[in-house]
Amino acid sequence: MARSIEIAPSLLSADFARLGEEVAAVAAAGADALHFDVMDNHYVPNLTVGPLVCAALRPLCPIPIDVHLMVRPVDRLVADFANAGADIITFHPEASEHVHRTIGLIRDHGCKAGLALNPATPLCVLDHVLDQLDLVLVMSVNPGFAGQGFISAALDKLRAARRRIDEGGRPIRLEVDGGVKVDNAAAIAAAGADMLVAGSAVFSQPDYAAVIDALRAAAIAGRDGRFAPAA
Repeated sequence: MARSIEIAPSLLSADFARLGEEVAAVAAAGADALHFDVMDNHYVPNLTVGPLVCAALRPLCPIPIDVHLMVRPVDRLVADFANAGADIITFHPEASEHVHRTIGLIRDHGCKAGLALNPATPLCVLDHVLDQLDLVLVMSVNPGFAGQGFISAALDKLRAARRRIDEGGRPIRLEVDGGVKVDNAAAIAAAGADMLVAGSAVFSQPDYAAVIDALRAAAIAGRDGRFAPAA
């Protein structure tokens, strides 16, 4: 059975003066989840939003909220975001003293748990925790800013992560974040990703439904082998 493809617009690229409207608009346009970027100006060189914003948007968001914590330390914020309505909480292993414990904390608070891997983070961090995860996020940019270009080495990392997930036999989402656009969505899905985070690719366009549909169609073509990578 083919894996479903999910598109998760990234809040980081939305119009912050109209966040409620933006969230409702991408949900109505067919987004499968909202990627909620949390940055602390410590772990990454930027400062974004916290649990109060998540709680404010939750009633306006009929789709899952995928909270991506780019913060250090992580554990202090888990309960706050769970209580604010997060469905998924993803963190970076470098930001936790005890990765296994943080995963357990997320799950104990009723959320799905994800682990995010920066471009230079090796896949071996999954060795002893993959069976506890619901999502693996491969970063195809270095975290901290919207609008960066896709790092092509992420494709090999996605392929390797997909093999690990498939060998484990559990339904773990393989998400990719950074520089995702319609013209590379097929290659990304062909490498094994089944959840695509897209920020500027979505929010820079006037018709959110059209670009979400185009991203999904390209990714499905890549997943199904109807895509020939450039020589």
